[in-house]
Amino acid sequence: MFLFAGSALAAEPTGMAQRVTQGLHSLYPELDALYQQLHQTPELSTQEAKTAAKMAERLSALGFTVTQKVGGHGVVGVLRNGSGPTVMLRTDLDGLPVEEKTGLPYASKATAKDASGQTVPVMHACGHDVHMTAWVGAATLLARSKDQWRGTLVMVGQPAEEQGSGARAMLADGLFKRFPKPDFALAIHDLATGEAGTVEYVPEYALASVDSVDVTLYGKGGHGAYPHLTVDPILLAARTVMAFQTIVSRERDPLEPAVVTVGSIHGGTKHNIIPDEVKLQLTVRSYKPEVRQRILSAIERIAKAESQAAGSPRAPDIAVTEGTPATYNDPVLMKRVQEALVRALGAQNVRLGKPTMGGEDFSEYGRAGVPSAMVWVGAVEPSKYQEAQKSGVALPSLHSPLFAPDRERTLRTGVTTLTHAALELLGRP
Repeated sequence: MFLFAGSALAAEPTGMAQRVTQGLHSLYPELDALYQQLHQTPELSTQEAKTAAKMAERLSALGFTVTQKVGGHGVVGVLRNGSGPTVMLRTDLDGLPVEEKTGLPYASKATAKDASGQTVPVMHACGHDVHMTAWVGAATLLARSKDQWRGTLVMVGQPAEEQGSGARAMLADGLFKRFPKPDFALAIHDLATGEAGTVEYVPEYALASVDSVDVTLYGKGGHGAYPHLTVDPILLAARTVMAFQTIVSRERDPLEPAVVTVGSIHGGTKHNIIPDEVKLQLTVRSYKPEVRQRILSAIERIAKAESQAAGSPRAPDIAVTEGTPATYNDPVLMKRVQEALVRALGAQNVRLGKPTMGGEDFSEYGRAGVPSAMVWVGAVEPSKYQEAQKSGVALPSLHSPLFAPDRERTLRTGVTTLTHAALELLGRP
């Protein structure tokens, strides 16, 4: 028996886990069909009703006790199998408002109405279809091998990850009160810069906190020919944007990573009209909570100071509209998972990764007191990965309309990762 593992084939592990993973080979065609179906039918955040129903149906058929509509369209499946640890496996459910341009025969042509009522294309451009398929695969293998482990398996299908609100909503709806609170929480995420068949692990901080900040700067509008009779908020915005860049370059310890990006600036209607206000939208990234708070405080301080210096008629409005904490992988848990994956995939296919400034609301489960770990699963076809390494040409990123995982290797590795990690943590007969 063999598994896809990078550009080579890794021998199947022996022992307790062998029987469990052997079932992947007969199960794979069913999983491949599920993946293609999910890829063709993505749903936007908070609209995942049909996707959630598919996940619930699969779990019910496997003997899980299933509850739907937890924190929105969240799904929770519980499988009790004697005395032992409680292990939670989490997947996200939602797609993105992206028009797919991969040219695949199973490419998404789905559309939906967004929160503003606009019709938008929808795509699984972040690989949540990979996550769901691997999650179903692991649930299937574990449910069929109950004689190999003891404990409680909690499968969580989480909505609205792309909005950073789904985990909080499920927790607020009693996820860890209405259902068994896990001793450990696990998840995978596909990696658009990683070779399919390999996994990467990152102990401690792995993903950044993410805050969206809206800033409105006020001026006094008037004719562009008479700027001395106005307070120009566009000039004020330009100075403020430049001043924001000093937060990271001059206020932070260089060894404490952070990002402050102004992603949107809107003001004015015509060449010769000075407007009354300008709106800025920022994304703020960091790891440590204290760094996060200092950056947010600095944004407020700078915006107010620049407005006062410009003689603005009123102080700026500043609001943090969305936010997720940094994802912290429990180092003790991650070591256990890493060692289990080395046994399953071979040491050459289990690599130490680097933290990134992306964000994930999987972090909320760790903040709720559950030791948590997320593992990156490579998604790039090996020859394309090697070619990109040699040429330096960037591969399509997550959220790109061109992102297309190397389907079979990625799915097999995802199922293997979740299954073996869970078996490492669950009790033994």
